[in-house]
Amino acid sequence: MNQINPKKLLHSKWTRVLVENKEKHFIVSGVEFDEAGEVIECIIEAVINNRQQLIDWQSLKDSSLWRQNWQ
Repeated sequence: MNQINPKKLLHSKWTRVLVENKEKHFIVSGVEFDEAGEVIECIIEAVINNRQQLIDWQSLKDSSLWRQNWQ
């Protein structure tokens, strides 16, 4: 289980465990918070081709899917 502080999500680096479309390394390029400080939107960007996608930021906690930093 990866430990994540939502306030430090922006610009954090992640490695996908199961590579798809040669996209392995990602960076969080956008995070939106509500008035209560809860994350309502998280956008990750593939480093290889700059493709962006919305992601449930809670899934980054699953170490069987994601690893912190680039590996």
